[in-house]
Amino acid sequence: MAKKIAGYLKLQVPAGSATPSPPIGPALGQRGLNIMEFCKAFNAASQEMEKGMPVPVVITIYSDKSFTFAMKTPPASYYLMKAAKIQKGGSTPGRAKSGTVTVAQCREIAEAKLKDLNATDLDAATKIIMGSARSMGLEVVE
Repeated sequence: MAKKIAGYLKLQVPAGSATPSPPIGPALGQRGLNIMEFCKAFNAASQEMEKGMPVPVVITIYSDKSFTFAMKTPPASYYLMKAAKIQKGGSTPGRAKSGTVTVAQCREIAEAKLKDLNATDLDAATKIIMGSARSMGLEVVE
């Protein structure tokens, strides 16, 4: 018989550096989950990724206090800031440009994020990434 799902928990955790400190510890602790078990499993699963890369995680919590987790691809904003070589997005998107990215860079990012995007083909995914870039105050050039 399948386990009964008690709920879901969404966190954004730096790759390879999950620790029981906030925000992970309190979020898992108040639901009665083993914090160190999650930290060890997550760090093992994310050791091939770039250290410190923000990784969205969806934790499925079962009624017997066990859990499973699924890692998603890092946010598009992380990839865009890395491609544009900037530390943060623009403070006034649409008015001042904080950097530039090329359509080719947007296409690479779309390829990496395709499984987590609401798009069926690469062209549609590229347009989604280009829209994210513009909303961050980045200029998209050919």
